[in-house]
Amino acid sequence: MTQDMRTLTQYFSLLCFALFFIHLGGCADTQFKTPEPEKKPISILTGKPQGTPIDELFGKKGLTGSMPINAILWRAALDIASFVPLDDVDTFGGSIVTEWYVPEDQPNRRLKLAVFVVGLELRSDAIQVRAYVQTRNGNNWTNAGRDNVLGRKIEDLILTRARELRAAAVSETSN
Repeated sequence: MTQDMRTLTQYFSLLCFALFFIHLGGCADTQFKTPEPEKKPISILTGKPQGTPIDELFGKKGLTGSMPINAILWRAALDIASFVPLDDVDTFGGSIVTEWYVPEDQPNRRLKLAVFVVGLELRSDAIQVRAYVQTRNGNNWTNAGRDNVLGRKIEDLILTRARELRAAAVSETSN
């Protein structure tokens, strides 16, 4: 075989390989889709998009598939805070904010609660309640600051309710 024939055979082989790979590449789906924006969960109680989960704040995104807070403590906080109309509830962030509430026995004072479940364990430092108070001056409401004593009392009520819920769950599973 001559040099010219060898070169021609090499070119032909190269052409066959190139056509094969072009054909193979044409079989692939080359439609590129733009990624859809991440959808935030919607609160079932308020219908509003929920905030940032606690685990994302500390750079631990996606470690668990469950709630990043204590579920019993969360349920107890909802039970206790439900005497006031709820404004914003963030299940994954662990926060409950109520609307302003005027007690019947104190028409010149109103309060707003901000409840934060911040832990995975049923402990006293896993719940924080801030009670904001306003007083009426004529037709206007003025800020009177936070009522720390009321906040602590509500924290104690939430912890007591959480212990009741846990005891009920334990008695159900042991029967």
